[in-house]
Amino acid sequence: MHLAYPAVLAALLFCTGLYGVLARRNAILVLMSVELMLNAVNLNLVAFDVWLRDTLHSGQALTLFTIAIAAAEIGIGLAIVLMVYRNRGTSDIDRLRDTAEGPDDEASAPAQKAEAAA
Repeated sequence: MHLAYPAVLAALLFCTGLYGVLARRNAILVLMSVELMLNAVNLNLVAFDVWLRDTLHSGQALTLFTIAIAAAEIGIGLAIVLMVYRNRGTSDIDRLRDTAEGPDDEASAPAQKAEAAA
């Protein structure tokens, strides 16, 4: 089998995942797109391992580590998204940017507390 077939498929998978990360607003769909990109990398690792006929099978070993990291990432990522959804009521990424506090928010917080107490 030629190396071009899995390489083109992996490139298409990676581009689809990249589009999903850049275009989607739902946090769960973004996590799924990241997983799609990691699977494209895994396909490339295995394809190049077979093409190079490596006796140590280092591409397949790296693929196993990547799968383990992806499983941990999706577990922690889904837990964070579910907690944010419970607290905020949405998993929209644009609406979640409001949770960040800027430097001026911390400085004005004591002044707002003093005004509320008066």
